[in-house]
Amino acid sequence: MLEDKLKLIPHLPGSYQMKNKDGIIIYVGKAKDLYKRVNSYFKGTVTGKTRKMVSEIADFTYIVTNSETEAFIAEINLIKEYNPKYNILLKDDKSYPYIEYISKPYPKVKVSRYLNIKRRDKKLIFGPYPNAYAARRIVRLINRLYPLKKCEGMPKQVCLYYHIGECLGYCTKEVDQDKLKTMENDILSFLRGNDKILTDKIKEKMNSYAESLNYEMAKELKEELNYINIVLTRQKVELHDFINRDIIGYYLDKGHIAVNILFIRNNKLIGSHNELLTIKLDEIEELNFYILNFYERHEVPKEIIVSEDINIEVLRDLIKTNFIIPEKGTKRKLLNMARTNAKVYLESEITMVLREEERSEGANEELRVLLNLPYLRRIDTFDNSNLFGSFSVSGMVVFKDGKPSKKDYRKYKISVEKNDDYHTMKEVIYRRYYKMLLEKTEEPDLIIVDGGINQINATKETLNDLNLHIKVVGLKKNDKHRTNELIDGDDYNIVELDKDSNVFRYLTRIQDEVHRFTINYHKTLRSKGSISSILDEIPGIGNVRKKELIKKYGNLNNIKNALEEELKEIIPENVVKELKEFLKARDEAKKEEK
Repeated sequence: MLEDKLKLIPHLPGSYQMKNKDGIIIYVGKAKDLYKRVNSYFKGTVTGKTRKMVSEIADFTYIVTNSETEAFIAEINLIKEYNPKYNILLKDDKSYPYIEYISKPYPKVKVSRYLNIKRRDKKLIFGPYPNAYAARRIVRLINRLYPLKKCEGMPKQVCLYYHIGECLGYCTKEVDQDKLKTMENDILSFLRGNDKILTDKIKEKMNSYAESLNYEMAKELKEELNYINIVLTRQKVELHDFINRDIIGYYLDKGHIAVNILFIRNNKLIGSHNELLTIKLDEIEELNFYILNFYERHEVPKEIIVSEDINIEVLRDLIKTNFIIPEKGTKRKLLNMARTNAKVYLESEITMVLREEERSEGANEELRVLLNLPYLRRIDTFDNSNLFGSFSVSGMVVFKDGKPSKKDYRKYKISVEKNDDYHTMKEVIYRRYYKMLLEKTEEPDLIIVDGGINQINATKETLNDLNLHIKVVGLKKNDKHRTNELIDGDDYNIVELDKDSNVFRYLTRIQDEVHRFTINYHKTLRSKGSISSILDEIPGIGNVRKKELIKKYGNLNNIKNALEEELKEIIPENVVKELKEFLKARDEAKKEEK
C-alpha cells in the first residue's frame, strides 16, 4: 500500500506528515521536492533515530504548497499543533527583560518582558538584558538622576520629589518642555549606547552632593558609578556601524546540537543565549525551525549572522530581517566565536544530558523490548489509595518517551465508599478511558497499575467493556514498600527484572511518582483544614446540613465529641455513623503520620 502511495507523490514543495498505526502523527517535515524527500525514508539507507521512526510509519499524508517558504510555515503550524514524537521539542522559555521608555502621558522607564513579539511593536525598548537585576538597577538609577514622574496617579499638589528637583511637577505644574526634551534625549541616548551620558550625570550629582557636604549621598552615587561601569563594560567588537545584530553559531555532536546566540547592541556584546537540543532527524531543518521559534518570542535585530548551512531565503521571508552569511572579516570571526561558545556549552552539558537520556529514553526502550511492544511512547500509571479507611481517591501520572508529562496528570475522587481496590480500579479506568474515547485524545501504549492480579483484572475487564486493547502490567511492592515485581497482564507471569538495571530504576521512579502524586492529593484534601472541607467528604451531608452542623458545633472536635442522639437532630442515623467513622479514621491516620 505504501509503495503504491509513494509513486503518486508529486515533485512539488510541501509539508509531509508521518503517522503510526493508530493514525497519530509522529513526524512532520518539509521539502522542496516531496517525492524525493518522502521516498528517501523508504528507499534509501537510514540509520539511528530515522530507522526507528521509519519502523513505526504505517501511513503518511502531505500538503502541497506554492513554495518552500509556505512549506516551512505549514511544517511549523503542524509541529506546534501535534507536537510529534520525532520532531524537536521546544521549551517555553521565558523572554529576556528589556528597558522600555514610555513618553506619554508622562515620561518613565520600566523593565518589560514581552513573550509576544507583536506586543513590542512601536514601543521604545532596549536590550535584551540577560541580567534582569542589572536592568532593574539601571532603571532605578535613571529614575534617581532624571526628573521622571515618581508617584502613582495625579495628586492635586506637587510632592517632595518636585521640591528637590527629581520631578518636573507633571501633576499640577506646566512642565518645562525644553527640560523635558533634554531629559528624554539624554535617556534615549544612553539606552542606545552612549554610556558617557549617564556616567557624566552621576559624576555631576556626586560633585553637587560633595559641595553641599552630603557625603553619604555622594558615597551612594560612587557605588552606583562603580556598578554601572562594571555593567556597561561589555566586550567591544570591531564593528563601528552601531547596528543591532545577533550572531547564531551551533555545534553538532552525539545526536545533539548546541546553539549559541550572541547579542550585539550598539557595538557591544551585551550577552548570549545557549540551548542544547536533541536532534531527532534532520539537524539543519530542525535548526531552522528553532531559529524561527526563537524570534517569535524575542526581539528581531536589524541583522542576523548565520553560517552557510542555514536556509536564509526561507528565514528571511518569515522573520523579515537581514540574514548574512559572512565569508571573512570581523563578522566571520564573531560567527566562529559563537560556534566555539556552542561547542564549549555542548561539551559541558552533554555528559549529564546523555546520562538523563539513558535513564529516561533508554530505559523506556528497554521496557518496550522487555514487554515485546511494537512501540512505547505514552505510559498511564494508576495508584488507588483509601482515604482515612473509609473513602478512596486515585491518581494517574503519565510518562512520555521516558519523562513525566505533568500536564497530563489527573486525580479522581472515587464514589466507592469502602476499601475496595477492585471496584475503585474499575471506576477510575472507566472514567479515564470513556472520556478519552469521547474527546478522542491520545491513547496510551501501556497501562501500569500499582498492584497485582486483582487490579490488573479490574483494568482489563473495564478496557474490554470499552472495546479497548491496551497492554496492562502490574507493579507490586514488597513488605518494605519497595518495587519488587512486574506482572505481565497477558499471562500473569512475573517479568524478571535486574535490580541494577535502568528499566528497574525507571519502573521504580514511575511507581514512586504515582504514589507521591496520589498521597499529595490526600494531603491536599486534609490540609484544607476547615470543618467545611472535611464535611464535604461525607456522603449525605449537603450544604444545608453542613451549615447547621457548623452553626451548632463550630469545629470538628465538638462534632466528634457530640452524642449521636444530638447529631440525629440534624443528619440521619446512617450519616451519623459515616461521620463518626470518618472522624475516627482521620484521627488514626494522623497518629500514624506522626
